[in-house]
Amino acid sequence: MTTNDRTTNATPAADVDAYLATLPDDMRNALEALRQMIKAAAPEAQETISYRVPTFRYLRRPLVAFGAAKHHCAFYVMSSTVLDGYRDELRLYDTSKGTIRFTPDAPLPDTLVTKLVKARMGATEARATNQPRGPAPS
Repeated sequence: MTTNDRTTNATPAADVDAYLATLPDDMRNALEALRQMIKAAAPEAQETISYRVPTFRYLRRPLVAFGAAKHHCAFYVMSSTVLDGYRDELRLYDTSKGTIRFTPDAPLPDTLVTKLVKARMGATEARATNQPRGPAPS
């Protein structure tokens, strides 16, 4: 595995800092900036590694995640419905169902990240109040 190809079956990172430490400088810097934007927009969210990528959880549910591939970075909004509401602002980026791909030299704007995270928080809150969940993990 090369340091910028997180798609292979290498040992998963134990935490977000360990994940970022494996990346080339440009990707690490872009994803660290995205991480800080997410933290600012959702200070109550907890960081974890899920499905081998840094993930933020909110109300015990996945909120957003990010990752690196060989030639791009990705912001996983995890909701095509949320992305649909921002199609005009996302027109310069490669998107697919719940995912935005970008390069370190063309990072996502702070305001857009904040809007997307807040929209996901709203959707998560709505789901949390409408669907009973099991007991919190101990």
